[in-house]
Amino acid sequence: MPAAHLVDRGVIRVSGADARSFLQGLLTSDIDAVTPARAGYGALLTPQGKIISDCFVIAIPDEDGGGFLLDAPLLQTQDLMKRLKLYKLRAMVALDDLTAASAVIASSDGAALPEEAGLVYADPRLPALGQRAITDREDVATVAPADMEDYHARRIGLGIPDGGRDFIYGDAFPHEALLDQTGGVSFRKGCYIGQEVVSRMQHRGTARTRIVPIVFTEGLVTEMGVEATAGGKTLGTVGSCANGRGLALLRLDRVADALAAGETLDAGGLAFTLEKPDFIRFPFPGEPGFGAAA
Repeated sequence: MPAAHLVDRGVIRVSGADARSFLQGLLTSDIDAVTPARAGYGALLTPQGKIISDCFVIAIPDEDGGGFLLDAPLLQTQDLMKRLKLYKLRAMVALDDLTAASAVIASSDGAALPEEAGLVYADPRLPALGQRAITDREDVATVAPADMEDYHARRIGLGIPDGGRDFIYGDAFPHEALLDQTGGVSFRKGCYIGQEVVSRMQHRGTARTRIVPIVFTEGLVTEMGVEATAGGKTLGTVGSCANGRGLALLRLDRVADALAAGETLDAGGLAFTLEKPDFIRFPFPGEPGFGAAA
């Protein structure tokens, strides 16, 4: 049950009498469904519907002080704290950046983590990802000896995007980053920032650009950020890669046109194909219904 220290993650604590309602009115996911036994996953958006930061939301048991911990990208933690403070207004909420004293770890093989790993929670995006935990930074080397790249290789193989690697914060919509496929967006909860844009994309089926898993034909991988093309036309950008696989942010309508024309999908001189994992519910190019709601 090896765990890896995710050095690119930060931790924010949100506590106080209004903590749950505060987060419920801001994040894309249903925070009312988050309990100490069930973590959540969601994002804070701009009013235009772009992702400022995604994060895991972990409920702290009452006997440990209550409130919530946000497992968020380290490079977005400062901006996330700034935005949360901006929206706090008169809410009875306390915000604390615990990054200096805390560490996020994750299973590198999908196995369960030991209870002594810290505050353990199942990754809510996909069961196969296994568990994560927030632990004391001074103990992290003992409880998380695995290489972080082992975790990311498994994530890539399962087809799960990672912010900063597979999409750019401030530039991507939740649908593009697959939050609608991984439980990161609730379409039944009340209002949150950016909801109108997200709901419109959902109901009109206008998400033409998506992050999708790809498989390189020769088993090699290209560098992150390389342009994906077909027939001399740009399809999108390749994100993180490992073990002959990768994730790419692509215009699926252009992919469909390329495949219909018999053109090879290419990234940095390496041919690739799309591979659809079970958790993705929207139709891929060539499947029935594609184009109606891509």
